[in-house]
Amino acid sequence: MAETRAQSNKRIRQEALREQLSQGKHVEHVIDMLKNLEEPPKGFKSLDLQRIKVIIDTKLALIKKYLPDPKQVELSGDPESPIAVSGMSTKELEAIIARSQG
Repeated sequence: MAETRAQSNKRIRQEALREQLSQGKHVEHVIDMLKNLEEPPKGFKSLDLQRIKVIIDTKLALIKKYLPDPKQVELSGDPESPIAVSGMSTKELEAIIARSQG
């Protein structure tokens, strides 16, 4: 199946966004914030905790939305078109396996 112009543009935008998110060090920032929460500094207030929680939740939502799930990538071997297995029938899975062994 040939890729349409709209699909091509969408793929290019997604790749650019993934690259931007990757360079933005969002995952590393979330990890750093979690490490800081293990031993909060003196004077740490409830409002600080709420603020950090919102930041972490927002960054994780961005990461989940635009970066592929490793299990899905592992199934298809292609991060650009992961195969979601949930909701597939046995026949659909067998057809995918047969095509990949093809």
